[in-house]
Amino acid sequence: MPYAPSDPPVLTLTTGPVDAYPAVLRGLAAPVLYDYDPAFQATYERVCRKLGEIVKSETVPVLLQGEPVLALEAAAASAIGAKDVVLNLVAGVYAKGFEGWAARSGAEIVELAVPYDEVIDPAMVEAALKARPDVTVVALCHHDTPSGTINPVAEIGAIVARHGALFLVDAVSSFGGMPVDAASAHADIFVTGPNKCLGCPPALSIVGVSAKAWAKMKANPAAPRDSILSILDWEDAWRADRPFPFTPSVAEINGLEAAVDHFLAEGAERVFARHAATARACRAGIRAMGLELWAKDERFASPTATAVRTPDGVDEAALRAAVRARYGVVLSSGRGATLGRLTRIGHMGPTAQPIHAVTAVAAFGGTLAAFGRPVDVGAGVAAALASIDAG
Repeated sequence: MPYAPSDPPVLTLTTGPVDAYPAVLRGLAAPVLYDYDPAFQATYERVCRKLGEIVKSETVPVLLQGEPVLALEAAAASAIGAKDVVLNLVAGVYAKGFEGWAARSGAEIVELAVPYDEVIDPAMVEAALKARPDVTVVALCHHDTPSGTINPVAEIGAIVARHGALFLVDAVSSFGGMPVDAASAHADIFVTGPNKCLGCPPALSIVGVSAKAWAKMKANPAAPRDSILSILDWEDAWRADRPFPFTPSVAEINGLEAAVDHFLAEGAERVFARHAATARACRAGIRAMGLELWAKDERFASPTATAVRTPDGVDEAALRAAVRARYGVVLSSGRGATLGRLTRIGHMGPTAQPIHAVTAVAAFGGTLAAFGRPVDVGAGVAAALASIDAG
């Protein structure tokens, strides 16, 4: 049965936006209170404190009222000054893109880059810091979704901490889906959002900030103040007795509380295991069909997204369009340097269920077979199911 572009998809298995948990949708439907109503002020403080339990930053996390690209730009503007030397660790498109924001400050940017199907080696970071002892800020994208790879953030963070630089981590598409938080990453600024693995719509940013990072931002005369990009303005906004810099996204805060409660009720270990099992089943199915993962080494393939290398001679955009038209399943493209070279299958939040990996493998393989490519769809589905049964 063909699906028209105007028909809603049956299943969205993208890397974001992702589907929202039913509990989140119910939270979004709660009454929208005046932001200075005591009931909402208490809700806001309660949500921020709950976030502190899972983000594990030194101070209560900051909520910015926009999807996480806002927080990444704000972090660059707030923490980086003209006298800084920034070591940007680039293993993908989004990490490379951070340089544009970092450079606006006039800081010197030192790039350490690897091919986008590889990850950053901690030994390379240690060598780079020895070569440039004047580095004051190090930036890392933990999961660069256009590559579907995971950088060793804890090991890198420990090296940066010994060096004494401020460590800025983009954990937008990894937090909530695998064991990573501000404490384990040794992150001074830990940027994430609820719109990926926590299963919320895109509207908020979550920023974990260390005492060191607060001090650096406050000492930076160029750090935004009285601005949509300001992190400083929101430092104490979590407290019910403090004013908001501007109107917060009331409905989204309600939805976020439902997401955090869902995460805490399920338990981190179970949540992470569910994401990992889904990715494992998907990768098993992809390999069994004779297709290649984008990651050069499966050990650093992400548990929240599977990137599949586009077979030679296949138009990737046409392939994804056909997957949607034939089966009603939506997948993600690459971005920038990986656009047209891979397809991404998301395993985030509600879609991190192993049975969805079977659907993704069947739809992807079935479409390639319809394109005349020699893929064994049955073997792919069987391998995905076997991975699930193996536990």
